[in-house]
Amino acid sequence: MKTIIINGANGYVASNFINKLLSKNYNVIALVRAKHKYSPYERMEGTLSEINDGRYVNIEKLKVYSYSLLDEDFSLPEKQLKDIFCGDVDYFHFAASLKYDLKSKDEIFRTNLGGVENSLNVFSKYANGSSRFFFISTAYSCGNISGLFEEKFYENEDISGFRNYYEQSKRFAENIVKKHIETNHLKGHVLRLSQVVGNNKTGVTKTDYGIFDFAKRIYILANRYPNKTVKVQVDPDSTQNLIAVDTIVGYLTRTVEVKKVPVIMNFIAKNSVKNIHIINGVNKLLPITIIPTQNINRTDMDALERVVAVGMSFTVGYIKTRLLFDTKNLDKVILSGRNEANKHTVFKMLKYFIDNLSEKKKSNVLTRTY
Repeated sequence: MKTIIINGANGYVASNFINKLLSKNYNVIALVRAKHKYSPYERMEGTLSEINDGRYVNIEKLKVYSYSLLDEDFSLPEKQLKDIFCGDVDYFHFAASLKYDLKSKDEIFRTNLGGVENSLNVFSKYANGSSRFFFISTAYSCGNISGLFEEKFYENEDISGFRNYYEQSKRFAENIVKKHIETNHLKGHVLRLSQVVGNNKTGVTKTDYGIFDFAKRIYILANRYPNKTVKVQVDPDSTQNLIAVDTIVGYLTRTVEVKKVPVIMNFIAKNSVKNIHIINGVNKLLPITIIPTQNINRTDMDALERVVAVGMSFTVGYIKTRLLFDTKNLDKVILSGRNEANKHTVFKMLKYFIDNLSEKKKSNVLTRTY
């Protein structure tokens, strides 16, 4: 059985993918940064334990290596790299900076462009000709496109063509992969993920990104100022393209199993969820009333509404989206029925997430008391 190499391995999607691969008896190599007092192995083991709610995980076929994304040869010995890339491998590049603002621009581009270029160099140097390179991109590399976002490469654009520098960096990184495909005959693939949420079957949600970051901010506000009514600048009829983590893991696993994979696939949900359904869910779960308002001036906001607006500095770019994605390539690979998130399963995820915030709060109170 082939070996699957994954960098940025302790991230949300990557760790869930590894969990699935181990259950299917694949040999998995996880490349993880050392951080503070925890070794890469401890970080990886802790992440797997968390996503499995502490249940036993068989990690006999998992090897974890400490690496440095931007350093030559990842700061790993040549012999070790030759062992890692021995035989046919599928290499998945998950590592990325999720920051988005102008202040973080240098870090974003250094990590998201320099990191993928260095990964490609290491892969080209040590992997054999049958091995494949998968770059994990974002469906939001579409930027401010109007119309259908096709499963093809797009030219680099100025920042005005995007909502933020994260999106722009991912577009640029896709074109670095394209260059290696064209000039170095790389067996390269780009997988564009939309906003990944919790488990569609169980509701278990271990991410605080996107709509859950919004829910967390409202949770804090509702606990400090219960029973308030707060207007937020949101188009209630605009949509969020939400894809369940178990769906994404299924798609990723399928790419490993299939010999011929399209160069680009949009890993997205065909049916998006309206903002109003997300807001209604938050209103049901918390002692607060959020009212979506399309046009609200800062001068018309009260103090609480201004706090919410500041916290939505990232989210605001996505509250008026009705994005359309091509999936012809995806449909060639994914043969089974879709496990799509909808307003009911998203509510279940929000409930799990908010209940978990409450449990953590209780635990912290008990710790302080005793």
